[in-house]
Amino acid sequence: MRSNRGRDTKPELRVRRLVHARGMKYRVNTRPIPGLRRTADLLFSKARVIVLINGCFWHGCAVHYTAPKTNSKFWVAKIQQNRARDVETVALLEEAGWRVLRFWEHCDPVDAADAIEKAVRPALPIDHRM
Repeated sequence: MRSNRGRDTKPELRVRRLVHARGMKYRVNTRPIPGLRRTADLLFSKARVIVLINGCFWHGCAVHYTAPKTNSKFWVAKIQQNRARDVETVALLEEAGWRVLRFWEHCDPVDAADAIEKAVRPALPIDHRM
């Protein structure tokens, strides 16, 4: 289990590189609510936007998750607990005024970066002089 990363996973790094290349500044692996043991993969303080990038196995993706054959009772219970915690996390963050964006590891990183940019950057003013 030691090799399973809690941060800096390949899907996270792909999205972070794209977001950074677009000039957006963010914090990594940060607790948005002090005292709450939940961290955001990317956190945009001013925009109050949190990005969570979920692994298909650990968060029970409906498309890609398959329960292991070894010790299956344990793993089914573990993934169900993770899903319940994910729902609770989103509810707590939204209640605290955060906008939560969640992406699966199999999502296209460019699409994720587009959605993040749309949520973080305010609408650009229209220049009526043209």
